[in-house]
Amino acid sequence: MSALVTQPAPDFTAQAVMPDNSFAELTLSSYRGKYVVLFFYPLDFTFVCPSEIIAFDKALAKFEAKNAQVIGVSVDSHFTHLAWKNTPVNQGGIGPVKYPLVADLSKSIARDYSVLFNDEVALRGLFLIDREGVIRHALVNDLPLGRNVDEALRILEALQFTEEHGDVCPANWHQGEDAMKPTAEGVAEYLAAHA
Repeated sequence: MSALVTQPAPDFTAQAVMPDNSFAELTLSSYRGKYVVLFFYPLDFTFVCPSEIIAFDKALAKFEAKNAQVIGVSVDSHFTHLAWKNTPVNQGGIGPVKYPLVADLSKSIARDYSVLFNDEVALRGLFLIDREGVIRHALVNDLPLGRNVDEALRILEALQFTEEHGDVCPANWHQGEDAMKPTAEGVAEYLAAHA
């Protein structure tokens, strides 16, 4: 999975449930020119998954403001995705999520991203893909461990900062904080100022 970072994101075309609940073929490469936050989750109608899916939905406007498309993927069918969206949250559903949910029934997408677990379900993989279609960040959690949506947004902001300014972002960097020049002197200066 870590070998995918710096490489072109494996492209795919698959059925998806779109924000308006229509079914459509979604092709990853059609999002070139935008950043993509592509995340995998194990299964619909499970336990940790709805908390993550709803958290991404609540933060969607922040991602969209940064020219990023959020896309969820699991090994369920698009019909199951729609049924889950149509199930009220208080009954275990996810409600009207406003980003695409991709069906990976063949498990080929999860396999291509090296997140397929026991040839059954996807681990909680998250991939940040830049505007050129290159994977710039990857994270994989085991099944019981939910992701931090704020951290996904922070990584997107860090990538955009480095693209714009050429500086690099140190540990725990947040938008608006000091960055470092990518030189030995720049690192020494930053560390001295933040000791």
